[in-house]
This record gives sequence, C-alpha cells and structure tokens, in this order.
Amino acid sequence: MPLTTPRRSALSEQVIAELRNQISSGEWPVGSRIPTEPELVEQLGVARNTVREAVRALAHNGLLDIRQGSGTYVVATSELAGVMQRRFADAEPRHIAELRSTLESSAAKLAAQRRTERDLKQLDTLLERREEAWASGDAEVFVTADATFHLAVVAASHNDVMMAMYADLGEVLRDWLREDIGKELTPESHMDHARLVEAIRERDEEAAAKEAAGYPFMCRPERLRPPNDPA
Repeated sequence: MPLTTPRRSALSEQVIAELRNQISSGEWPVGSRIPTEPELVEQLGVARNTVREAVRALAHNGLLDIRQGSGTYVVATSELAGVMQRRFADAEPRHIAELRSTLESSAAKLAAQRRTERDLKQLDTLLERREEAWASGDAEVFVTADATFHLAVVAASHNDVMMAMYADLGEVLRDWLREDIGKELTPESHMDHARLVEAIRERDEEAAAKEAAGYPFMCRPERLRPPNDPA
C-alpha cells in the first residue's frame, strides 16, 4: 500500500487559519515578531504541540520565518506573497517599477470612479501618517507608511482581484522602494502624493491615473534605464 500523509487535525487547521488571519489582516505586519509559543498557547487555549504544528506549517508555506534564539517573524502576508517575493527577488528594478506603475495607475483610475467618503477619510489619514513618517527621517518607517498608503489607494478601487494581487506583491514592491530610496531619506527622493488624493477626491480619473503612474519613476531614474542605455 502507498504511504499517505497523516491528515492534519481539525483543531490544528483552525489554529493555522487564526494565525493566517492575524497576518493577512495586518495585526501582525510583515517584519514583526509574532507572540511567543507560550503566549499563543494562552491566547488560543490549545496545546503547545498544536501551536507548534501550526507555526511550522505557516513557516513551510513561506509566511513565517523561525529564527532560533530570536523568535518567529512574519515574512509574507500570504502563501502567494512569499512565492512572489522569492520569484522576483532578482528582477530588474525597472521591471518592478513598470509593474507598480501599471497596477497603481489602473487602481487610481478606478478609485476616482468608485471611492467612498470612508475611502477618502482613510486616504487623508494615511497621507498624513506618510508625511509624518518622512519627517521622522526613518527610512523603514517611511517604507511601511508609503506601502500602507498605496494599498489604501488600490483598496479604494473596490476591485477585489486587483487588491489581492497588489497585496501579494506587497513585499516585492516594498523591497524595491527600500532599495530605491536607500538607507537615508533625501529631498530628491520625496514624492508628494497630495495631488493623487485630490484627483481621487474630485473623481478626476485621468489625473489620478497620471499621478499614480509617475511615482515609481521619480526616484533614482538611473536605476530604471535599460541595460547599456547611454542616457
């Protein structure tokens, strides 16, 4: 008889689903350390072995990274996001910039059509937080704030498929931005997003699309030239 893989218990599946939800909802953002095993046991009310099995399953799927002596960290928001990050780790920067431009331009145009008052309030709040993050001078804080803002623009499109795709590409795009702006924030790499929000507010589809399309190409244009381009 062929060997079979033991069926995972229903309780273990529930714990995996709960941990996955903590990640996908943003409760545990990418880069953060999740609660310790004893803390999870107490929070979830299950046995240590069940928690351990769930954490290992999510690590195997690419969502978590178990670092001995340090803890367990979130490295992707979904199984597909982990695959995307590994698949495009060595992609040419200009190709990532072109992909981001295409997705965000389309999303911004739809957002201008479909945005709600709630969407606008969210965009205003996140735009303010993005500016505060820039003022802090902390590049990593800014990358997180910028990514959150752009995700909200895509969410305002009310296209669930586009939203899921953008979220799965999130860490790929954050890696691109980290490299693009460098370790220090400089005036040359600052991008004003106020016009984008205003275009969405005014339901100006073309202006919103144009504003969103231009952002990936504003920082370090030399990184976006094709190979052997004399510029």
